Parts: sequence; C-alpha cells; structure tokens
Amino acid sequence: MSLKQIACNKSFGGLQKVFSHESSSLKCTMKFALYLPPEAESRKVPVIYWLSGLECTEQNFMTKAGAQQHAAVNNFILVIPDTSPRGCNIPGEDESYDFGTGAGFYVDATQDPWKTNYNMYSYITQELPFLINSEFPADPERQSIMGHSMGGHGALICYLKNPGKYRSVSAFSPICNPTQGPWGKKALKGYLGSDEESWKDYDATCLVAKYDGPPIDILIDQGTDDKFLEKELLPDNFVAACKEAQVPVVLQKREGYDHSYFYIATFIGEHFKHHAKYLNA
Repeated sequence: MSLKQIACNKSFGGLQKVFSHESSSLKCTMKFALYLPPEAESRKVPVIYWLSGLECTEQNFMTKAGAQQHAAVNNFILVIPDTSPRGCNIPGEDESYDFGTGAGFYVDATQDPWKTNYNMYSYITQELPFLINSEFPADPERQSIMGHSMGGHGALICYLKNPGKYRSVSAFSPICNPTQGPWGKKALKGYLGSDEESWKDYDATCLVAKYDGPPIDILIDQGTDDKFLEKELLPDNFVAACKEAQVPVVLQKREGYDHSYFYIATFIGEHFKHHAKYLNA
C-alpha cells in the first residue's frame, strides 16, 4: 500500500500534504489531503476525517475552509479524501455532476458496472483508516468524522453504522434523508438498484431510527438561504427521527448563509470545538 507524496506546504506550524495511492477497494489511484499538526512530530494525535460534497476533490476543503489553523490549535490530523473513484472508464461515469465521477455518495455499490469500483463506504471506514493509522502518527482510539452536503450524508451514515468507531460527528448542510430527495434517489437507485428497502442502509434518517450503541451527540449546521434545503437536504426529517428515537441532536440554523465554502469557513471553528470535547477528553 505504497504512498506517493505529491504536495507539501507548511501551514500554521504543521504540514499540509497531498498523497496518492493505489486503492484495493476502489481499484484505482486515489488522492487524499492530510494535515499534520505540530504535535504530530513527537506523538500520536487524534484524527478527523472530512468528507466533501458533489463535484469536489481532496482540494476543496483543504484550500477553502481555513481548517488548518483549527487543526493546529487542537493538534488534530485532518484527512480529506476524494469523493469518488476516478478514471475507471465506466460508460456514463462523467455524464452528470450528481452521479459517477465526483459523486460516490459514500456507499458500496451492488449494481453493474459500478460495484467493482464504487465502494466509497468501505474505502472511508476501512481501507483509508488502516492506511492512515499505519503510515502516520494517528491515534486510532481517537477519531471523528465530519462533512458537507453529500459528505455530510457520508459522515452521518459512517457514524451511525459503526457505533463507537468515531467519537463524534458533525455536518454542514448534510443530505439527511436521501431516500426522499432527487440527488439521493438518483444515486441510490444507480448504485444499489431498484429495491428501495436497500437504500435505507445509507439513509441517516432511517439509520438513526434504529440506532443501538453508545450515547451520541450529533451536530448539524444549516444555512437558512441554502437553495438545496427544502428539496435535497431535509434536515427537519432527520431531527424528527432523532427525537422519536431519543437521540441527542443539535440543528444549528445560520440566518442568511448558503451552501458555499464561505459559510463553512465562517463556522468551521465551532465544529472543531465540538470535536475537541470528545477527542481531547
């Protein structure tokens, strides 16, 4: 599982790097960005996985969110994977922004021709953490997950499907109920087939209703001027399911903010404080 470093920049006393590697679960070359805080030079430190949204790569969050300063202060490794396999030569993989390249939706596909490569759930929850824990000074007992939009969906499902694996979770503008929105329906049908019951395994609103694990604390951040709020994201559905299941959740509504990285950069520090409560405990 050899790594190739393709970029390195000093940032807030630490190092912002980009790597590529050959993925066994995705059967292609993958890139991820990784921030190493100053303390990582001398000891193992906690790690946060950030999952990005539709059309993004490992570059978007790394360059736009201003997260390095917060990772440095808290001494967190920050791992930012790509959002899908790339260059797999699957017919139709580049035809639309919301399916195929850049839109892996953090599921393990079961349908041809996607099932050979599009296994982002296994990549995020198994292969990538194994690589990070093996090659970098990451403390595997102290890891958390967060994301935005499609990546917020990914963070929520990874957290809920793996009780105890992550100490905390947060999401900006997550797709909370993909079985009920156009983006989600398109992706889940394409990757998983027409059996809508199988889609529920990757829907946070469905998963939280049957959650059975350690106590959890979910933070969702949502701009009120997000043009995707009512049709695609559906956070109120998730909050209602949490209340029914007696699962603690905070839905932080931000007046006048949209779906962009300007919004994420404004409040990313608050999310790091949320995770620090658990990762630095």
